[in-house]
Amino acid sequence: MADAAMTATFLAVIGGASLLAVTARRLRPSDRLPSLESWALADRSLGPVWTWLLLGGTIFTAYTFTAVPGLAYGSGAPAFFAVPYAVLVCPLAFVLLTRLWEVAQRHGYVTAGDFVRGRYGSAPLALVVALTGILATMPYLALQLLGIRAVLTAGGVYPQGAAGDLVMVALFAGLAVATYRHGLRAPAVISALKAVAVFVSLTAVCWLVLERFGGPGAVFEGAARRLGGTGVEQSALLLAPEQQPAYATLALGSALALMMYPHVLTAGFAADGPRTVRKVAVALPAWTGLLALFGFLGVAALAAGVRAPEGGAEAAVPMLVDRLMPGPLAGLVFGAITVGALIPAAVMSIAAATGFVRNVYVEYFQPTATPKRQVRIAKAVSLTAKVGAVAFVFGLRDQDAINLQLLGGVWILQIFPAVAVGLYTGRLHPRALLAGWGVGMAAGTFLVVREGFSSIVLLGGGSLEVYAGLVALLLNLTVAVIGTTVLERLGVPRGADVTDLPSRLTVRRRPETGASKP
Repeated sequence: MADAAMTATFLAVIGGASLLAVTARRLRPSDRLPSLESWALADRSLGPVWTWLLLGGTIFTAYTFTAVPGLAYGSGAPAFFAVPYAVLVCPLAFVLLTRLWEVAQRHGYVTAGDFVRGRYGSAPLALVVALTGILATMPYLALQLLGIRAVLTAGGVYPQGAAGDLVMVALFAGLAVATYRHGLRAPAVISALKAVAVFVSLTAVCWLVLERFGGPGAVFEGAARRLGGTGVEQSALLLAPEQQPAYATLALGSALALMMYPHVLTAGFAADGPRTVRKVAVALPAWTGLLALFGFLGVAALAAGVRAPEGGAEAAVPMLVDRLMPGPLAGLVFGAITVGALIPAAVMSIAAATGFVRNVYVEYFQPTATPKRQVRIAKAVSLTAKVGAVAFVFGLRDQDAINLQLLGGVWILQIFPAVAVGLYTGRLHPRALLAGWGVGMAAGTFLVVREGFSSIVLLGGGSLEVYAGLVALLLNLTVAVIGTTVLERLGVPRGADVTDLPSRLTVRRRPETGASKP
């Protein structure tokens, strides 16, 4: 069981997050009529600091901060693919997210599906983009709850049985109320507490670890012995040559996929201008440094002889913290990781709800829905998504959520041609993009399931390991290009493009513009 000091500090962090959520309405309050742009994007009014806090807090989830060190604890070097993957996200955000923000602000787009609808004039293509985003987001949302439960269980803060379930429900209930009332402003405000708590607590943990072991070299040597090697060079802490293709393709594919997730685009769209997006992209490596340090703590847990439960390697770092840290500091770490799960969970539910309203409800069921009604439906769907995530976690095995999240990363990558490539060329035919999406979804799902829900698959007669999502994306693009050529020769018409973007793969310089202020 947790000691009183740990519990008190943990509750103080959670209470601080709740108090901040109450003040969310004061963050750039709007006097406009209710609209999805106001509720889901905070009126596109967040400056560089708030956008950096929100985007970083959304991308780097609590499950990431437990799964990466857990993988380092169990497998060694392959876990660190997340570091180059997070580094690659920064230039992608600088280029893609900035350009997409400009188009979205000019035309009032709120989702990636809105952009696809305007770019290709195809409602079916916009529908599959929206549904793919929702499908990939829901297991990701459930994983935030799993991250909270793993941390609290390892720290003894999560009671067994119904009492523990009530703790989980209470945490999510506060988040649900704040998000329902204030939309994206609630996670934006809480992200400030997450950043402070995570940076401070992680610095303290790493300092204590290094002080105990006598430096990073001693940590890696101790971990190497635990992994069965006689030194770092002979252990699993270094990549073997045959692991390098999987490592590289997983990092690249994951970075491309992350930029397509609705919650990342939602956080980016909330910025007050493209200049803000570029500044934030340049500053994102500070969050990447945090991820690398969490991976290092997984190695430290090995060196310290932490014995995580079988199948529960993500508990290694929380167990290390519980062993090394004084109660108040351990409570701060557990509180920081818990708050770290609430922010992406809130943004994910908002993004999923917005995609449903704009690209499903309005497009196919209620085209004349007023902005006020759209907000009301989005709030209800957002609340339903959170309830569904809680039910998913309680009703299914943890491994089921992890398997679906692995598939979700492969699935979301299949909208990359329609969204990212579509930013630079409109030459691909919407029907060909639909066919490519279908082939990519089927191929990616087959490859992952065939390998026993592993995202790494064997090619070249079993001699080459690569990321399944990237293989599916290449098939997707091939079908889209060939299909476009065939459809153009047949004279099949395409929808009207209203985005004012060039039809060929060229880049036009635009004057710097910002969103209108309330």
